[in-house]
Amino acid sequence: MTDSASETAADRPRDRRPSVLFVCVHNAGRSQMAAGFLTALAGGAVEVRSAGSAPAERVNPSAVEAMREVGIDIADARPTILTTGSVQASDVVITMGCGDACPVFPGTTYLDWALDDPAGQDVEAVRPIRDDIRARVQALLEQLLPGGGGTAGSVEPGGHPSSR
Repeated sequence: MTDSASETAADRPRDRRPSVLFVCVHNAGRSQMAAGFLTALAGGAVEVRSAGSAPAERVNPSAVEAMREVGIDIADARPTILTTGSVQASDVVITMGCGDACPVFPGTTYLDWALDDPAGQDVEAVRPIRDDIRARVQALLEQLLPGGGGTAGSVEPGGHPSSR
């Protein structure tokens, strides 16, 4: 896996949005929070997906609450199964440090973010994980859209992206 998503951004046709797939085994916590942040921060400039190899029945309630605190609602998100097609359709595939394996395709950038697992944690324990994910997503967005194609700032309390 590489450390940079810039290879994909450089190779992508200029008229096509980059696409990112966040992967975690249950697709119920880390990957859902990452997808929520990228969706909010990119302002439609990035196609966002998330999936897992063994999806849970629902998104982790503590992850939902932690995201709600920063104004991002992931309550209606549904864990989905990881497919070869979703990986192949993505420019960047990011695993969440949970050991999930993805099929490898030429031209796709693969990253692994080592993150603590929010499963079974209360919202207080999930907040630092959420904040770590937010920082990583902001850095990813700067790589994907170097010209600032999204709202590319931070999510302020209340969930409103702020520009720099």
